[in-house]
Amino acid sequence: MMDKALSDLTPARADVTDEDDSVSLLEAAVPLAEHWKLLVIGPIVAGLAAFGLAFLIPPTYTATTTLLPPQQQQSSASSLLSSLGSLAGLAGGAASGLRTPADQYVALMQSATVSDRVVDQFKLRDVYDQKYRVDARRELAQNIHITVGKKDGLITVEVDDKSPQRAAEMANRYVDELRRMTDTIAVSEAQQRRKFFDLQLRQTQEKLVQAQQALQASGFAQGALKAEPKSAAEAYARLRAELTAAEVRLQTLRGSLSDNTPEVQQQQNTLAALRGQVARLEQPAAAASGPDYVSKYREFKYQETLFDLFAKQYELARVDESREGGLIQVVDTATPPEKKSKPKRLFIALGAMLASGIILIAAVLIRRSWRAAVADPANADQMERLRKAFGRRRSPA
Repeated sequence: MMDKALSDLTPARADVTDEDDSVSLLEAAVPLAEHWKLLVIGPIVAGLAAFGLAFLIPPTYTATTTLLPPQQQQSSASSLLSSLGSLAGLAGGAASGLRTPADQYVALMQSATVSDRVVDQFKLRDVYDQKYRVDARRELAQNIHITVGKKDGLITVEVDDKSPQRAAEMANRYVDELRRMTDTIAVSEAQQRRKFFDLQLRQTQEKLVQAQQALQASGFAQGALKAEPKSAAEAYARLRAELTAAEVRLQTLRGSLSDNTPEVQQQQNTLAALRGQVARLEQPAAAASGPDYVSKYREFKYQETLFDLFAKQYELARVDESREGGLIQVVDTATPPEKKSKPKRLFIALGAMLASGIILIAAVLIRRSWRAAVADPANADQMERLRKAFGRRRSPA
């Protein structure tokens, strides 16, 4: 019986809800229809006023330049890095976490160094009416848009400025600053390898000269050559080179890993084994009497072998750097734009019409609701309390 009664009442409630919705929509439509002239003419007047005021805004011009960043290719030295043993991981590992080349070049152009140079060259503190360089740099960042094409990979530099000539010059200046930065900073994998091996080559060259001078000072003896054949000295030199590479690799691993990690422990074991082999080869030289020609000859051959390894890798890095196309190629040079990019007066007018229309509709509905609330006898007590509250605020203290 109870379920039947509820089922009988459900359609009635649905009808009441639909009727309330219809009444609410009708109540909202009536005041809008009564003020249709205001709702039509008002937005039109606001749009025309906004369109006229848009002519007072100084025009902004956008200059665009497009460039092709250098492309990194697979290194031709990868097959020969094995000759360095552990040192190959140090030279190549520096570039393992690199982002895409285009992202790096965008970051360089957006750096504070480049921004400050542009600010100083074009005197943007006076142009932007800013006292401090940091404020001019912040406003410059708002007028510079650097993007990377997802499909073609081209870098696009867009510069907004009140002067079309200055906008074009600034856009082209960013390309010049990028070239300047890439000449001093190793960005690509080949550039990093070239700088690394260049440093190692210089240091080894100095040590090689010192070893050669020490060898010459020790005197030359045929008996020393018989006691220490050349092949044995060269084998010792190669072993010392591997030991040096292992030490450098261990220092690199300790910079990013703890001593308890398997990689560090394995490298420590390798280093200990190499040191033991070197120590066994050095014992006869340490016990020898007379001029220490053998040990100095070993040191000379070691530095000479290390110098040859670094020289080969340095030349390969230079070849790879040249293959990467270090030259930044400009696809489209920025020219002074002929048409303004801002302000878009039509969009401003349409936006003003839409905003004013919404405001007027809301004002008409609020006014209608307020009048209905005031005329309702059920709200008489609350309206009286509201009048008294405002009356007390208006009365003098």
